[in-house]
Amino acid sequence: MNKNKTLIVIAGPTAVGKTAIAIQVAKHYNTVVVSADSRQFYREMSIGTAKPDVDELAAVKHYFINSHSIQENFSVGDFEKQALALLDELFATHNVVVMAGGSGLYIKAVCEGFDNLPVADPGIRDRLNQNFAKLGIGHLQERLKEIDPDYYEQVDIQNPQRLIRALEVFETTGKPISYYRKSTVNKRPFNIVKIGLNLPRDILYRHINYRVDKMVDLGLIDEVKSLMPHRGLNALNTVGYSELFDHFDGNTDLKFALDLIKQNTRHFAKRQLTWFRKDKDMHWLEADDECVVTDIVKHTEEAAVKV
Repeated sequence: MNKNKTLIVIAGPTAVGKTAIAIQVAKHYNTVVVSADSRQFYREMSIGTAKPDVDELAAVKHYFINSHSIQENFSVGDFEKQALALLDELFATHNVVVMAGGSGLYIKAVCEGFDNLPVADPGIRDRLNQNFAKLGIGHLQERLKEIDPDYYEQVDIQNPQRLIRALEVFETTGKPISYYRKSTVNKRPFNIVKIGLNLPRDILYRHINYRVDKMVDLGLIDEVKSLMPHRGLNALNTVGYSELFDHFDGNTDLKFALDLIKQNTRHFAKRQLTWFRKDKDMHWLEADDECVVTDIVKHTEEAAVKV
């Protein structure tokens, strides 16, 4: 353990304000930000993933933003390996690095290690994919809720690949995927300080609704339309894209699709909070508190003294 090196993790639900706060903290420490948002990796997805804007990217160096293509297979295990290698390099010249994002599984992979999940029988995966094609995502959601209610409350239930992965683990082993996510924590050679950001529900939901409207103004409709030929890729099976693909198929009108994006994003934020609240090491702060950055720095310094 290198007591002089600290990773500050800034987590929380979508639209809570993680990017702006992470940049302020990074400026205080004259350091960089590593993104832990599983959608912001992809170059082709910009508006619908609420990436940091040009000014924010210029203010502080960011990593894992626009780092991969939707055509690449980039798993949470890949992220763990690449992020740890990057942190090893960054800690050579920085005492503090900031990691910011709302993808709990990716943060867990870096902080604790990614569980070695069993390899599933390809026949099971094929059958689950066929069921998805025939019966739709609702069938997968109900099945997961039945066999693993804990994971159901945490996973992005609009992402069929995540659902299929959880179901195939269960059907291969007879044990839910949440069972394998309770393994021994791998110690990292640096200190970790976890900060959870939250807002009162009505304010958070107002931020979410405003963000979706702003995405539309920035060109979300055209971005999603341009990605229609690639809609089968796993990266695009996500909130903000799936609803508009359905609209372009003629199944919904535009207003309904946008209202559904807002609703599904609110549900996603709730699941993110459920995930992060189970982390006993998370130190919670109100994102709209004018002293939030000062409090993060204070908590980081206090944690360093205790090590």
